[in-house]
Amino acid sequence: MYNYTQIDPDKCEFVAIAGVDEIPNGERLFVEVDQEFIVVFNVAGNYYAIADLCSHDDGPLGDGEIEEYEIACPRHGARFDVRSGEALTLPAVEGIPAYPVRVIEDQIEVGFPLE
Repeated sequence: MYNYTQIDPDKCEFVAIAGVDEIPNGERLFVEVDQEFIVVFNVAGNYYAIADLCSHDDGPLGDGEIEEYEIACPRHGARFDVRSGEALTLPAVEGIPAYPVRVIEDQIEVGFPLE
């Protein structure tokens, strides 16, 4: 499975997924890129991207309640750090992918590992 350490941006291809005006502060955007389902969050003007997949039961994670930098799985309550993908509480014990995000000329870009 994945380590919760964020994916190395130097080993990624960045893909533009939205304009900064499309994800207001406190909001999220669901995106599919090459069959990878991710959620991009705007937390206090900073953007974070994680896999839309709980490591506990492979269910969707992105609709969960977010508090500061933590998202709670809507199915069983496991919590993850949106900055790193780290699993913070049971029942999840493994982290999830956290993708590097950058903003270039008001476009939010997410880094996907090179194949």
